[in-house]
Amino acid sequence: MKRFLPIILLGVLISLVAFSATYFSATTQMRCLTNSKTPELDWLKTEFALSDAEFQRVSQLHEAYKPQCAEMCQRIGEKNSEIRGLLAKSGKITPEIEQKMSESGALRVECQKHMLQHFITVSEAMPKAEGERYLAWVEEQTFSTMGDMGAAKCPACRK
Repeated sequence: MKRFLPIILLGVLISLVAFSATYFSATTQMRCLTNSKTPELDWLKTEFALSDAEFQRVSQLHEAYKPQCAEMCQRIGEKNSEIRGLLAKSGKITPEIEQKMSESGALRVECQKHMLQHFITVSEAMPKAEGERYLAWVEEQTFSTMGDMGAAKCPACRK
């Protein structure tokens, strides 16, 4: 009976040490991201094996592009608000709504063009093979999430 309490305490202590070691080991990367200046880009450095200088250049390109991206998002949002306002008034598609929809479409094309140019510029700041791999990956992400309107992926009919 005298050994029971020390054995239990030793087991609890060993369990706490094992849990703590596992927890801190498993969360090291996430804790590093919270202390990073550019957590949204840190995955690029690892995934595409960028040197510190290459990563710095990519980070600068990202920071330079953010205001342009924000402006495009704002302009598209404003155009969508205009369309919603017109729809609320008329309840049907009018020539004015069609015009606003055309303007919205043109803004989206302009946005996509700038975004793709940014991706190309970033890929050129990477080592050649990694830049090509990045560009292929980003093109796949861009065209699959921006709504490939082929018949097989029509969001309206889900075919």
